[in-house]
Amino acid sequence: MARRNRRRRPWYRTRAYRLTRTIVVTIGLVVGGVWWAGADETTAPAASAAAGPGDARASARPAAGGAGSRPAPARPPAPPTPLPPSRPTTLAIPYLGLEAPVVGLRLDGGSRLTAPPVDDPKLVGWYDGGPMPGGTGTAVVVGHRDTRTGPAVFAGLGELRPGRLVEAHRADGRTAVYTVDAVRTYEKAHFPDKEVYGARNRPELRLITCGGAYDPKTGYAGNIVVFAHLTATRGPARGA
Repeated sequence: MARRNRRRRPWYRTRAYRLTRTIVVTIGLVVGGVWWAGADETTAPAASAAAGPGDARASARPAAGGAGSRPAPARPPAPPTPLPPSRPTTLAIPYLGLEAPVVGLRLDGGSRLTAPPVDDPKLVGWYDGGPMPGGTGTAVVVGHRDTRTGPAVFAGLGELRPGRLVEAHRADGRTAVYTVDAVRTYEKAHFPDKEVYGARNRPELRLITCGGAYDPKTGYAGNIVVFAHLTATRGPARGA
């Protein structure tokens, strides 16, 4: 038989080439994997910091507008100028739908403030020996909570809350507007005279009526006191 001539294989099909290619690819994969792992380790903390609740960049970022463009905090309104003396004519409490005529009151023989006439339960009394509404100091107004005929002018006084308004209309046409600061009930046996009636360096108002437990024989055991201070004044209409 004639001897068959073998054709030489192309170099890219030789075993040596395939082995070399395998080694090169393997080394490339290993080196590439190490590089990606290193990249993940260096970028992961930054990514978690950006997305996590304790975002360091967010905490260091100034608020929108920057400190230089923030508006200045609003100044509280200046207190109104106290009004000159003028007797009160009407007391109004819009929240209670109350508008009552005012009568002057004096102290009795025991230096206690008298009450408005019982036969007219819709009147309130102003202590005319003290400051007038709108003037510097503590103006005091009292009224009945109820009488034998039913609820009286200050029946709803205990329903007031801080922020409500009380208006004292005066003979000169001006109105002193007070804002309620607190509403408290005191036992008559431990009534804090100085806290309620004490002198103040600004215009304030006290509204007082009966409160606390009621006994048919002795009446109410305490008093409800509304504390308020002057926050506005209104003038009469021009030409009045």
